[in-house]
Amino acid sequence: MDMLIFDDLEKLGRIVLTTVMVYVMIVLATKVAGKRSTSQLNNFDWIMTVMIGSLGASTILLKNIPLIEGSSAILTLYVLQFLVTKYASISPQFSDAILSDPRIVFYQGQFLPDAMREERLTRQELESAMRAAEVNDAADVEAIIFESNAQLTVIKKPPKNYDNVRDDGISQTIVAAMRDNT
Repeated sequence: MDMLIFDDLEKLGRIVLTTVMVYVMIVLATKVAGKRSTSQLNNFDWIMTVMIGSLGASTILLKNIPLIEGSSAILTLYVLQFLVTKYASISPQFSDAILSDPRIVFYQGQFLPDAMREERLTRQELESAMRAAEVNDAADVEAIIFESNAQLTVIKKPPKNYDNVRDDGISQTIVAAMRDNT
C-alpha cells in the first residue's frame, strides 16, 4: 500500500527521462516513416500503431526493458511497416492479401443487408455517414462504400439537370463493384 502514490525518486526520474526519449524517438521515426504511419488506418496500420503504443509504454514503465531494446523493437516495427507497405504498393496480390476490399453497403436508395451484416454495420451508421456528407434524403445517394480504412464514403447522385453521360466513371465503377459483391 505504501507504493500507491509514490515509490521512489530514482524510479520516477527514470520514467520521466525514458518517456522523453521514447517520445522523441517515436516522433522522429514517424516523421521519417511518412504520412502512412499516421493516416486513416486500415487494419494493418491499426495493429502496427497499437503495437508501437504498447512497446512504448512497456519501455517507459517496465524497469527490465532497457531503452535500447524497446527502441529497437519500435524501430523494427517501422521498418516492417515500410517494407510491407512498399511491397503492397507494387504487388496487387500481396495488397489484396493484407488489406480489406472496399464494399458497397448502400446502392441507389437501397440498404444492402447482406453486405451490411457481413461488415457488421448498422443502418444508423450509414445514416450518420449521410448526415456527415450533408445528405438529408437517402434518395439523393448513389452509393455508400465501406472503405479499407473503415471509413464510409457517401457518393451523391448527380443533380437532376445533369446529363446521363457521366465523365467521372463513378457509375461504371459502382456497377462493376456491385457485380463483384454478388
